[in-house]
Amino acid sequence: MLKRTRKRPLLLTVIMVLLFVTACSSGSNNAEPEAPANTSNEQGEQPSAEASLVNASGFPIVNEPVKLDIVAGLPAGSHPDWNDVMLFNEYEKKTGIDVEWQMISTSVLNEQRNIILASGELPDVFYAAGIPDGDVMKYGQQGMFIPLNDLIDNYAPNIKKLLDENPDIRKGLTMPDGNIYSIPRVYDPAFTSVLINPKQWINTKWAETLDLKLPETTDEFYDYLKAIKEGDPNGNGKADEIPFGADGIGRLTKYLYGAWGLQNRGSRHAYVDVNPETDELRFFPTDTKYKEMLEYIHKLYSEELIDPDIFTVNSSELLARLGEDVYGVYNSWDPESWANIENFTGAPVLAGPHGDKLVVSNSPLTGLGHFVITNANKHPEATMRWIDYFFSDEGTEMFFMGFEGVTFKRNADGTTEFLDEIVKNPKGLSFDQAIAQYLVWPGGGMPGIVSQKYFRGGESLPLSVEAAKLLEPYVPEETWPPFSYTTEENTRMAAIDSDISTYIREMQAKFITGDVPFSEWETYVETIEKMGLAEYMEIYQAAYERYKNG
Repeated sequence: MLKRTRKRPLLLTVIMVLLFVTACSSGSNNAEPEAPANTSNEQGEQPSAEASLVNASGFPIVNEPVKLDIVAGLPAGSHPDWNDVMLFNEYEKKTGIDVEWQMISTSVLNEQRNIILASGELPDVFYAAGIPDGDVMKYGQQGMFIPLNDLIDNYAPNIKKLLDENPDIRKGLTMPDGNIYSIPRVYDPAFTSVLINPKQWINTKWAETLDLKLPETTDEFYDYLKAIKEGDPNGNGKADEIPFGADGIGRLTKYLYGAWGLQNRGSRHAYVDVNPETDELRFFPTDTKYKEMLEYIHKLYSEELIDPDIFTVNSSELLARLGEDVYGVYNSWDPESWANIENFTGAPVLAGPHGDKLVVSNSPLTGLGHFVITNANKHPEATMRWIDYFFSDEGTEMFFMGFEGVTFKRNADGTTEFLDEIVKNPKGLSFDQAIAQYLVWPGGGMPGIVSQKYFRGGESLPLSVEAAKLLEPYVPEETWPPFSYTTEENTRMAAIDSDISTYIREMQAKFITGDVPFSEWETYVETIEKMGLAEYMEIYQAAYERYKNG
């Protein structure tokens, strides 16, 4: 039965703001929204007038029905309308909290979310709305997002436990003003396969045909790709094989960073790591090792060992080409659940020319802006209890596995597995399509804990788990979560980083393709320095010191 939809002014307000923005597009639209009247950081820490409605534990969460308006990002592959999905309909029965979901496609989410924030007509919650880390701090200080510190301590035992047991996650969530404004999406630190992702995959059929051993150094990797290009492993007498492919050059650089000891504090920090010789922060895109890596990739590219379309090919196009069996090696999502191919295995770690042999890992804290409570919310205590359940073992099982007897069965040893309705759907639906009839997690971006125990995406499959075991010994001991910046720092960093990042990406492509020779390297470095690199690193250093000191 369809859930009753209540008409609210939020969508109408968004439409009105859209019309206003369109009408004013010829003028300046860079002014930041003003803080709503009579708000402060302290306001969110005070018990609301509705706190007496909330039960301290158990279900229902509230003694009287409560309604919440939540704006949510809708990724491709998820259930199209969360107002009529089993997960949240059943959760409403448990909690007494009726959520009206306003779904916004992730393809237009950034624009729509910013319009809502500018309108001042806020929902009670933004959920999976892709709020940038800097905006979490900005709107928190403006009072639009309320601080959650006391709410976590008093109404979120599962989230509090997570933060107490993982100080780095707490530090990553805490803003320079001492407040936590958001609830995260977290990778279980023990779930190695999801922390090291995407991975590198090697075509075992072609390796066997050419009698090739898996490469373990960058020199061997070059020889391996060369053998595929020249060996006709598909046996059709044509040189139509593509030795290496990926949906973006960033996949390849991330894989090769470790062979030159770069990005050694994790992928959440695109350009800054630690110099192992000085133990100081390093901006590595101007380091000689980065230059050597680019020279190596240029060699692969110039000898046609890399897909010539690597700078433009998207994941859908890569997936289609994988089905045509043209790649000897590819870097993206797992071959079984994503690409439905079986003749690939995980690649080992590569040792570089200086003996570096590292794996670039993801931080357990994937980002900040997955769940925020706004100052329009009259039930923050109930809202915090609502989200906290999805950080419990029982709530995580419900979110990712669904409901016993409907989507999964429980084995005698306590483990769970999906029913044939999901994994062998009689209507021919894919796994994601089948599970999306009941749950919302396909597509990602939701707050909660992604654990191997309950998450059944590709990273949990045996092939991915085995591939991760090869890589795990080479993960650096320390992986940084995202750093936080003061409002002033964030404003300056955003401006400097935009220019520097754009230039780095442009020059990376030009160096690799040969459009710019490496004799221009010093000019490249000097240009970055003139863009404000010294100030960039000063801000980074300040954020790093705050992180180290908790």
